[in-house]
Amino acid sequence: MDEFVDWVRHRDYYHNQIQFQQEIPARRPETRPCEMDPEVTAQLADLGIDEPYAHQAEAIDAIRRGQNAVLATPTASGKSLTYTIPAIERARDHDGRTLYIGPQVALINDQEATLSAFAEPFDDVSVTQYTGALSGPERQEARDEDPSLVLTTPDMLHCGLLSHADDIWRTFFESLDFVVVDEVHEYRGVFGSHVGLVLRRLTRLCEQFDADPQFVCCSATIGNPREHAATITGQPTESFALVDEDTSETGPTHWLFWQPPKYDEGDAPAGAGQRRSHHGETMRLFVDLVQRGYQTVAFTRARQTAERYATISSDTLAERGKGDLAESVTAYHAGLRDDRRARIEAALHTDECAGVWSTSALELGVDIGSLDAVLLDGYPGTQMSTFQRAGRAGRGTDPSLVALVASEDQLDQYVINHPGELFEGTPERAIADPSNPHLLQLHTHAAAIEQPLRTTDKRYFGPAFPDIVSALTDDGELSRRQTADGLEWRRTASGRTVNPYERGLRTITDRTVVLRVRGGQSDELGELPLDAALRDVHPGAIYHHQGQSYEVQSLDLGSDVAWLVPTESDQQTRVQFEESMTIEEDIATKPLATREDVTVHFADVTRRKQVTGFQRRDHRTGEILREESLDLPETTLSTRALYLTLPPGLERLMQTMSGSFDGGLHAVQHALVATFPLVILCDRRDVGSVSTTDHPQTETSALFIYDGYQGGVGLARNGYDHIEELLQHTWGLLADCGCSDGCPACIQSPHCGRANEPLEKRLAVTLTMALADPNRQGETIEPKSD
Repeated sequence: MDEFVDWVRHRDYYHNQIQFQQEIPARRPETRPCEMDPEVTAQLADLGIDEPYAHQAEAIDAIRRGQNAVLATPTASGKSLTYTIPAIERARDHDGRTLYIGPQVALINDQEATLSAFAEPFDDVSVTQYTGALSGPERQEARDEDPSLVLTTPDMLHCGLLSHADDIWRTFFESLDFVVVDEVHEYRGVFGSHVGLVLRRLTRLCEQFDADPQFVCCSATIGNPREHAATITGQPTESFALVDEDTSETGPTHWLFWQPPKYDEGDAPAGAGQRRSHHGETMRLFVDLVQRGYQTVAFTRARQTAERYATISSDTLAERGKGDLAESVTAYHAGLRDDRRARIEAALHTDECAGVWSTSALELGVDIGSLDAVLLDGYPGTQMSTFQRAGRAGRGTDPSLVALVASEDQLDQYVINHPGELFEGTPERAIADPSNPHLLQLHTHAAAIEQPLRTTDKRYFGPAFPDIVSALTDDGELSRRQTADGLEWRRTASGRTVNPYERGLRTITDRTVVLRVRGGQSDELGELPLDAALRDVHPGAIYHHQGQSYEVQSLDLGSDVAWLVPTESDQQTRVQFEESMTIEEDIATKPLATREDVTVHFADVTRRKQVTGFQRRDHRTGEILREESLDLPETTLSTRALYLTLPPGLERLMQTMSGSFDGGLHAVQHALVATFPLVILCDRRDVGSVSTTDHPQTETSALFIYDGYQGGVGLARNGYDHIEELLQHTWGLLADCGCSDGCPACIQSPHCGRANEPLEKRLAVTLTMALADPNRQGETIEPKSD
């Protein structure tokens, strides 16, 4: 790989883009003896395994001692063996059953093939999957097999297994010995909160069947693996043995941080940022790597980007006279048919595919073998995802290459300017909140369908459980009766609550808008939650779906239907909106550790939002063509937020400086949200923000960061706990950016409802410094310039 990097430095497109370079040295394997059934030992020997890695043996020992376990090690470290061996042992010893839960069907398919191959020599062990991808007869066949190991998704566990636990799945649950929760880091935010409640319902049913399964959770490297595993499974934190040291063998990995060059003065297209497209930079590296014989995957953020640049890469290789390579370059994403994805996975494994442009769909543990190089077309958003994707590179002990090509996005620029944060910083914390009252009501209702509720169920669903049961009873959703065993509550036949079995866990919502196309062969495109519909399918909006553009003719909120027509327009639309925040009740307050006259609050809040208009922009250049007003209803969101209130002295200091104090506070708001994922494992759109220089309740300036989900899912709470760390990152982002007035790399946000007006970078830097550094209070600072 050193030779390739030296060669790249002499390419005509190279203009000092390599901003950082580091080699992670090779690691020799550490193995350890582990006593096993002779037939299992023989099967491992057939796979070329004489002894397990030390971390695998440690996990197996913990499981055999009866502990729950969480493995938090990188991609390709052999986590699957640590649950496969105990599952096989228990199936053969006492017909113990195993339930494997994976977040995606593609991963289920891969794991089913792997487990089936391992179990093939054992006549008394059978493996099957039970997912929504199976037909009705295939599901019946899976049930009839009386399987030892069942692989399923959280959605199917929710609506296909638990709902029939007392009849067709009873024998399986009575013998359930082992629950594997794979990719547990994927269960965060509102989806993770749903899954946490599903697993509490699972544990509740198992107890009624006199089963007490152990949990084994497999995770990427995160900052709180034991705590997160406990949150998702509902088991005590101390019950989990943590295995987080990777003792597998790897070759050396060469890391490059690639900063796209700035446009020459006057050379930038209208509406573009300061730097050239990171997609184009990634494409050049991709083509050169593939042409020189390195099997490469380029991870990008969007399906359409993957498709477009796979085509451009293939065309470029063909123009260079490499037709054979051109034909073996493709795109991979969740929108492809299952059989197409399987063919690409197999082609990667056998080296028939020279290179792939992929979304995050290849980030999970689907077996594609090992690659020579991984390109990250933009920062993946979290340290966890970065190393998950980077872990795809590395063939045995051969050198591999990982290159991060930065976009002009705020988070990308922060990471590329602070490489130590990626390699030495604390991994982000995964957050979910199964105590969310909105979700808890849905799952309490589902639990009543599975088995009558009792007062003792509070231990599964938490202190809010009695109030939720009372509310459901008062609303006629549950009926109460006295039995010989005490009070119990059953679901009534006429309940009005949305049945949580009707939809998947990712899509349960109070109100949705159906998207319909006038004059199309299929008139329904899908549905959106109301908030997303007001943002994306308002009258006049341009809506993109599977490569086709549509213009919204009308949004009928009486019947919750948006009517669209196909269009060839090359415009894009972006809404403008107003937001305000009402503080319902402070839950916790504390002084900011770096500045005691600033108070940090954590509170129940109500966010009010109204879409007031939208901009029409040129799709290629981003140029604003015109603005149009809208008359849409205000929406509210009851959630939780952290907020800062500024003391009068700090306000007066800001107001004495030139520029708009409102613009400075607004800029800090944008930068704080941009750096939030450096500490808390989330997407930036999982949280929202509001700032005001005169909040009517606080009677001072206030800056809010709130959970974007009804009832909150723990993101703001963790932000409150780590506010000083967040402010340090925010200051670093603002102070290190070389622009003078603000740009997309520091304070401008594509999601701003005020069209990024007003923004004042200089005031933002000074204000953030005053909050983050107690030794420099009262100073003013000029932004760093290139």
